[in-house]
Amino acid sequence: MSKKNKKEKNNNISSGEIVKNKKALFNYELLEKYEAGIVLLGTEVKALRERAVNMSDSYASFKKGELFIVNMHISPYNFGNRNNHEPLRERKLLMKKREIKRLLGKVKEQGLTLIPISLYFSKGKVKVELALAKGKKLHDKRETLKRKTLDREMERYIKKY
Repeated sequence: MSKKNKKEKNNNISSGEIVKNKKALFNYELLEKYEAGIVLLGTEVKALRERAVNMSDSYASFKKGELFIVNMHISPYNFGNRNNHEPLRERKLLMKKREIKRLLGKVKEQGLTLIPISLYFSKGKVKVELALAKGKKLHDKRETLKRKTLDREMERYIKKY
């Protein structure tokens, strides 16, 4: 078996998606998407390669003109030693200053929030896809559930006949 086939068999995680935040897609209406780099420790990157991350309650916040991701849980690396990372620490996001200022203005004026949608590897670097989001009301969530069930029923009916 050649090296190329082995990489394809292992799903080649170095150039793909790590995790998606499905809860955010249900709880928020996404308006705009952005890409940002993230500052990580070595054991955090190794844990991400094992997909040991939970982004369900995470969000991005501004502190002193910088952007940080809060409540993103990256489990400690299994083979790490005493220098292992803290699972819930705040991690700095890397974006251009102009983009950060524009996002800060939108968040403050319009009452929107910045939510991480997905985490992925791009050219060996870990990237975060952020979205400006507006919270859904309860009736909007119910409507989304109804639409999903109707779509499922339509698919079943089409497969059957």
